[in-house]
Amino acid sequence: MTNEPAQLSVLMSGGFAGAYERLLPEFKRTSGISVTTGSGASQGAGPQTIAAQLARGVRADVVILSREGLGELIAAKRIVAGTDVDLAQVPLGVAIRAGTPKPDVRTVEAFKQLLLKAATVAMPASTSGIWLQTDLFPRLGIAEKVSTKLAPRGTDATRMVAAGEVDLAVMPVSEILPAPGVDFAGSIAPQIQFVQVFSAAIVAGSQEIEGSKRLIDFLASARAAEAIRNSGMEPLAASR
Repeated sequence: MTNEPAQLSVLMSGGFAGAYERLLPEFKRTSGISVTTGSGASQGAGPQTIAAQLARGVRADVVILSREGLGELIAAKRIVAGTDVDLAQVPLGVAIRAGTPKPDVRTVEAFKQLLLKAATVAMPASTSGIWLQTDLFPRLGIAEKVSTKLAPRGTDATRMVAAGEVDLAVMPVSEILPAPGVDFAGSIAPQIQFVQVFSAAIVAGSQEIEGSKRLIDFLASARAAEAIRNSGMEPLAASR
């Protein structure tokens, strides 16, 4: 009986995608493990969330998503207990159409005025968008005054900005930096910042536990830290 090389399936949300795409070729080369990657939102409604895909039987060995989304999967017993690892954290920033003047987003008041003046503001219909709509906008007293457009994924939000369909998007910095047709205006003020943690875990029922552990260990290793930083995130696991 021959030992077939492991074949992993990964389901991942957009926040960690920039770092992952830089790191995956090295992992495959050094491990001999083949990996196929699908995408889905960390949280929210609709058929393309990671939870909805797992619920309807989409195969996955590893998930990478926001800690909030992972918490929901753990509660639903979709995750192998004790396999979750926090990989990186990333602040929220503002995306504007490439080539347009960069607005001031460094203070709470400047950010608030920017939102009020915008015709439409895009945001992902996932963890960050949920937080903006249910927490920050009510706290700033602008929940009923800002015209928002929820995008199924972060890539949809940046596409709308690039196409001029919306004035700006508020979303994780790591989803802004690699996006075509947009510029990064800056991170929002620390007093109103929401730093998202992206985590990995093994999906319950996976037949590739060892290969899955190797992938998560690699993404959490010190050698992954530079790619994570270059994607606009701060590595967490390797610093502990």
